[in-house]
Amino acid sequence: MANELDELTGTVNPDGRDIHVIEKQLPVKVGFGSLLFEILLWVLGILPGVIFLFKKIAAQNYFRQLQQKLQADASQIDNYLEQRVQILQNVAPLVAKAIDLDKDVMKSVAAFRGGKLPDEMRNEVSRQLDASFGRLFPQVEAYPELKAHAAIADAMQQNSYLQKEITAARTLYNDTVNQWNTDVFDWPTKMIVAARSGYTTRIPFTASAETKAKAQGTFF
Repeated sequence: MANELDELTGTVNPDGRDIHVIEKQLPVKVGFGSLLFEILLWVLGILPGVIFLFKKIAAQNYFRQLQQKLQADASQIDNYLEQRVQILQNVAPLVAKAIDLDKDVMKSVAAFRGGKLPDEMRNEVSRQLDASFGRLFPQVEAYPELKAHAAIADAMQQNSYLQKEITAARTLYNDTVNQWNTDVFDWPTKMIVAARSGYTTRIPFTASAETKAKAQGTFF
């Protein structure tokens, strides 16, 4: 039998193909077969029915705990973003107003302290922070006396470190989202519980179109 995917003779797209995260939540649904499965367990005896009942309770508790982990992972991203804001606030006066801080960014970041920030808002704040640092650091590079300033040099180093931490935190968040999306379709116990609870799949971190365009640019 020939290879289904043949790298030597298969169709090739010379322009390549970019990938995108689909902004869609898929509802979890079960049909009559799942209901019949549960009925048969009770028909076979009380013990199988009771065992499955306890398994469903355990699955419900598992999903509740996983949701809390998702919240904690998202909150960790917010913490790193807030630290980047503090760096920006501390460095901007040293650059002698080379950059005007966006007041809307500061208002958005105030939501961090409330412990709740929608994913779409988090992405927007992150984008605005990237833009602010993007305007700030070229000013620093243009003036050697600023670049030699110890506080500014330290801030640039901290910003680089925090950006790596944000990337790692987003990866952790995506791992938890992937775990959730896998488990809600794990039939029978978890999928039945997810469907009865009205759960849907979750959307992982999505990079903005602006960030993707910059990633394809020339840096050096």
